[in-house]
Amino acid sequence: MRAALCNRARRGQTQISGKYAVCMDKEAHTLPWVDHHWTSPDGLSLHYRDYAGPDGALPVLCLHGLTRNARDFEALAAHLAGRHRVIVPELRGRGDSEYARDAMSYTPATYVEDLEALLTELALVRFVAVGTSLGGLLTMLLASRDASRIAGAVLNDIGPAIEAEGLERIRDYVGQGRSFPTWMHAARALQETHGHAFPDYEIDQWIGMAKRCMVIGQSGRIAFDYDMAIAEPFNLPDGEAGVDLWPALESLSQCPVAILRGEFSDVLSEATLQEMLRRLPLAEAVSVSRVGHAPMLDEEAALSGIDALLERVQ
Repeated sequence: MRAALCNRARRGQTQISGKYAVCMDKEAHTLPWVDHHWTSPDGLSLHYRDYAGPDGALPVLCLHGLTRNARDFEALAAHLAGRHRVIVPELRGRGDSEYARDAMSYTPATYVEDLEALLTELALVRFVAVGTSLGGLLTMLLASRDASRIAGAVLNDIGPAIEAEGLERIRDYVGQGRSFPTWMHAARALQETHGHAFPDYEIDQWIGMAKRCMVIGQSGRIAFDYDMAIAEPFNLPDGEAGVDLWPALESLSQCPVAILRGEFSDVLSEATLQEMLRRLPLAEAVSVSRVGHAPMLDEEAALSGIDALLERVQ
């Protein structure tokens, strides 16, 4: 816990209030959250952000992508402020969650077990799930275990079939362990890797992305905020999921679903999107223009699509 607080203090985001860390991002949003931890079945201390919301509204559970963390959902949490409680777990090995002792536990099956422990601890019996990329796969897997608890789902640029081109691109950069002397250097590196997905981004947006997915380390250099060992199981054959996800997707057939797809996505194809819509009678597609994989959920189309989904589950 102390190390996590020190990390956030270096980012300029932490205020201590009593037992918990009450935080706010001083550069992007001023919406406060409370930091909590839960314990995984194998004993890891895992972190989640809890943004307060009214008791009568369904909570929103936000699940981040492979190399990401809770900071990805700051804009969405601010957008939903006052309407919904927003809970943002960080998967093992990301952000302020403890790194796994066994790299081969960095798999969707283990992440789902970790999330089940959190849902039990919080007594969340019904919620709306918002999953970006890997988080969307986890949403499907949670539904396959008990779909009745998922009142609605947002699948952000992900489906049961992942395009080979996008998968290879991700494997090229995951676990590389690069570090940078300044935020400008970090931003330029992200632009080099992801510029095709965000062709209209200005340098301030790249710096903002860098501050969401990186952190200043003990050496003073800026590095990605995840355990590089997550690449080990991911790079194995079928390491992205390990199971046929079409039956898991169909577990969401009884609830409203919003499927977001970036216009330039190389992960979710138009053909896969159309098959998802065919199998999910309550699903609606949302196209997010001028972005690839994956929309940041601060785009007008993405936020409007999420609002429409939430109206359908009220």
